Amino acid sequence: MTHLHFFIIGALLSLATPLLVAMETCPASGMPGIPGIPGLPGRDGRDGVKGQKGEAGAGSRSAVGPQKGEKGELGMMGYPGKRGPIGEPGEAGVPGVGGAPGEPGDSGTVDVHQVAAFSVARGTDDYPEKNNVVRFTSVITNIQDDYDTETGHFRCRVPGTYYFVFHATLDDRLCVLMKLDHTLLTQFCDHRKTRRQVTAGSMAVYLSKDQEVWLETKDYRGMRGGLQGYSIFSGFLLHTH
Repeated sequence: MTHLHFFIIGALLSLATPLLVAMETCPASGMPGIPGIPGLPGRDGRDGVKGQKGEAGAGSRSAVGPQKGEKGELGMMGYPGKRGPIGEPGEAGVPGVGGAPGEPGDSGTVDVHQVAAFSVARGTDDYPEKNNVVRFTSVITNIQDDYDTETGHFRCRVPGTYYFVFHATLDDRLCVLMKLDHTLLTQFCDHRKTRRQVTAGSMAVYLSKDQEVWLETKDYRGMRGGLQGYSIFSGFLLHTH
């Protein structure tokens, strides 16, 4: 039985109820009937048509705020970053302005300052004094009088490296010391006792200005000779520094 059938039955029962009540008032009417069964709920109706769009509300749109805020305060300095790669060399700058001329140097003669040499002889039959400076009194070459025949000392005028050499004629044992400002540079000794012979010694040494070099005897001093047998002491500048 469908819902429609129940609906019809319910409607008929609702119409019959007042009739039964009217019959109840009549003395000759019968007993009231049994109430009918309630009808089933009806189905939902179909969706209605969509309504039209409503009108805009009465409220106004809020104003747009500023586009950019004010600049904030400077923050604290951060830690140094890593060193970046080395850039390419830049172009050469414009040459600077030339400096002022320097003060004039001391006057002098180039040839005099760059040349130094001497060669002196001892042509006497007397032995030199023991433990004393050997004086060579006969001058062969003595540029600017760098060798002093009175003291027996050579004084450096041009700083640089010098070469000194001596040749001695002797008839007895001989020990000769070469000194620089009372400091022993070296010694040359010949301990052979003979009638007549020649010995020699040499060395190169650096000298500063005003330093002095000379020869000095020790225990053995057999240096002697006449006009035919000189003892010679020489020195010359190799190069300046």
